[in-house]
Amino acid sequence: MSRNVGRATRAYVRVFGRVQGVLFRRNTAVVARKLGVSGYVRNMDDGSVEAVYEGDRRAVEDMVEWTKKGPVHARVESYRLRWGEPTGEFSGFFVRY
Repeated sequence: MSRNVGRATRAYVRVFGRVQGVLFRRNTAVVARKLGVSGYVRNMDDGSVEAVYEGDRRAVEDMVEWTKKGPVHARVESYRLRWGEPTGEFSGFFVRY
């Protein structure tokens, strides 16, 4: 068993590239809900996508890895990642508009 299972964490991810208009938000929400991760995803005015994930460390790490690639039609060219302490402000995962 991984030492990280059961420990909660928070990740802020911002991805750049061809990430809007390729179902990035919808697919992120599907994967996050499947993994039991809370938070949100939204498009940004500069063409990037922002996501905040909270939950079990292993599940959040899996979300971060998924986000680095995105859905099949996305092309992630770069990303920013910040780790932090979970706030518990989310009760589920949401697409923000």
